Amino acid sequence: MRPTGTPIGLRLALTAKVVSREFNDVLTEAGGSLPVWLVLSSLKSEHRHTQLELARAVGIEGPTLTRHLDSLEESGLVVRKRDSADRRAVRVELTDAGERLHQALLKAAIGFNKRLTAGMSEQELARLQRSLEQLAQNVQP
Repeated sequence: MRPTGTPIGLRLALTAKVVSREFNDVLTEAGGSLPVWLVLSSLKSEHRHTQLELARAVGIEGPTLTRHLDSLEESGLVVRKRDSADRRAVRVELTDAGERLHQALLKAAIGFNKRLTAGMSEQELARLQRSLEQLAQNVQP
């Protein structure tokens, strides 16, 4: 059966691009970017403090994370230290400046989320969450 209208996969992809672009713009206005937000929020909210754990949590490859961390370290937002228990591991920690930027980006993210979900009830948001999870499950190998 041929779908009528825009196929849901295409609509989802186009919507994701619009939302992602706007979210990144909001984060840029607050002094960061999506990659910066992902790294800082992961460091703040999780106990994933080695570079390997952080790369897995953020969902990017090690070399890509290294480039981001180089930039964050140069900006004084994070510090990297050898793990005293495992000299092969490098631990990543937020600096005071990193904490302040995280707070600014968190405020921007919360504001964006309110804007994004304006006019939607809790029930609609829960249904959307379930639908998005089902779509993701449907395409998993």
